[in-house]
Formats: sequence, structure tokens, C-alpha cells
Amino acid sequence: MCKVCGCGEGEMRIDGPEGHAHHHHHGQEHAHAHSLDFGAGAAGVHVPGLSQARIVEIEQNILAKNDSYAADNRRRLASRNVLALNLVSSPGAGKTTLLVETIKALAGEAPVAVIEGDQETANDARKIRETGAPAIQINTGKGCHLDAHMVGHAMDHLDLAGSSILFIENVGNLVCPSGFDLGEDAKVVLLSVTEGDDKPLKYPDMFAASSLLLLTKTDLLPYVDLDVACCAENARKINPGIDVIEVSVKSGEGMKAWLDWLRRRRGANLSPGAERERSAGA
Repeated sequence: MCKVCGCGEGEMRIDGPEGHAHHHHHGQEHAHAHSLDFGAGAAGVHVPGLSQARIVEIEQNILAKNDSYAADNRRRLASRNVLALNLVSSPGAGKTTLLVETIKALAGEAPVAVIEGDQETANDARKIRETGAPAIQINTGKGCHLDAHMVGHAMDHLDLAGSSILFIENVGNLVCPSGFDLGEDAKVVLLSVTEGDDKPLKYPDMFAASSLLLLTKTDLLPYVDLDVACCAENARKINPGIDVIEVSVKSGEGMKAWLDWLRRRRGANLSPGAERERSAGA
């Protein structure tokens, strides 16, 4: 997992204890009906050559550095009453398309800026700029998530209007972005109906960290087997407080509910005392 491999921190040396050899036999006798749980240790992840204690130490060091940058970002955003939302999902769940329509719907109501995260290309930032909203592209190369240091640099290049909304579109990945605070007010996880209603159970950290689940591309429901009620139930097994909104940019279903959710969050952000609370690191 990237919190341990340090993909955002440059190359990491493996300097822990020596790993042990695994002997694999690929005949049919190896096809047993059991699971191998490499996340059962204290660190929740397995890295060859590293003890669980060393993995925990590395993770704590990486996250502590990230959290320091995130706190700086949060203070900067709070000083201008900017609502910052971290959009996370698998690739192709519809984040950019949703953002384009959201920006159009909020035109004249709230200033919007976007930070786009991808491993390569500036395709999504170009789509956002076509709406008239400012957008900064972050390319992570082999990195599988945005971190708070990257976002802070991107903010340096954005003239964020007071009381605006900053959308941070993270790299498409339901694993690594869950562990990295960017200084946002909330994570919003998008899940396409084509992905299956068991995804909250398979990727629990992401759903546990998110305030809202947007179940996207609902116009495709007649053609897939996803059970909406089951998906929402699974998400709430992981995070009982998560909001769930069904949305289709193509049909317009759920867009009003999504925009109303945004307006409530922005209104709460602008309420008296909100700046003080956010600066403290909610």
C-alpha cells in the first residue's frame, strides 16, 4: 500500500529485516479453497522484507508529514471560507463529467475552482477550463494518489475567491487516497452502478473516510445487476453516518439532491464560528 511504499515520497529503501522465501507450486494441488489474508497484521498490510513494526513506523512517519501539510492547507482554506471537497472513486466513475455539470449549475451562485489529479495527461483540466472555471492539473507519474504537499503547491497557482468551492478530483483509486488528508472539509466517494454493490465491503477504508456516497450512472440501472438498497446498506455497515445520493448526469436524476447537499455544506461553512472550527482541524 502506498502509505508504506512511499510513492509520493520518492524511492524508499527497504532496510528492514530480511524477507523469507516463498516456495510456490503451480500445479492443481495448490488450488485450495481458502483465502490468504496479508492484511491481518498490526500494520494492516504486507511488504516483503519489512516487519509489521517497521511498516507501522514508516506509515506513521509518512502520514505525520502529510498531516502537517494538510493542516497548513486547511488553515489557508479556512481563512478564505473556502469549502474544499476531495472527490474519490475508481477510474471512470464519472468524477469529471459530474464536475462539469456541477460547475455549470452553480454558475452565478458560487465561485468554483478545481484541482485535477491524474497519473498523466491534462485532459480533465482542459474539460474543466472549458466551463470557465480555473483548474490546475497535477500529474503524479507513478503515484497513485494526491497528497497534501501537492495540493498546497496547486493552491499557490489558484486565485481562490473568498467563500468559493474547491473541488479536488483525486487519482482514480479506491484504496490509497483514503489515507491521505489533503486539508479538505469532506471526502465524496463516487461509485458507478457498473461496479457492483459489494464495493463498500471490499474497499472499506474509502467508504469509512467519506461523508457522501454518490451512486453514479443510475441511467444504466436497467442494464446491470446492482441492488441500490444493498449498496447503500453495505456503505452504512462501514460508515453509519454516510449520506447516499443516486445521480445520473445523463438523465439529470439526483442532480438537485447533490446540489442541495453542496449548498448545505457551503452554508454551514459560511456560518458564524465555522472558520474557527475548521482552523482547529475538524
